[in-house]
Amino acid sequence: MTTRSQISLDPELHRRAQRRAAEQGISFAEYVRSLVRSDLMTEPRPKADISAIFDLGDSGGSDVGIHKHEYIGEAVDAAHPRR
Repeated sequence: MTTRSQISLDPELHRRAQRRAAEQGISFAEYVRSLVRSDLMTEPRPKADISAIFDLGDSGGSDVGIHKHEYIGEAVDAAHPRR
């Protein structure tokens, strides 16, 4: 059993929705039903937890910034040992 509903749309929005329904080869009513069905049947996407990006650059207390030249020197020496 279906329930009859009445909605009011802006004339431009109504015209565009009718055109979209025609492009899909369905009635305006079926177009609206499919939109409602799609919205209600689709699982909502979980909202992203913004706190996940706050610590992206956190090195956990590393001293790389202070001793970077020493670390680079060690890496170069390891890659190109002196004879």
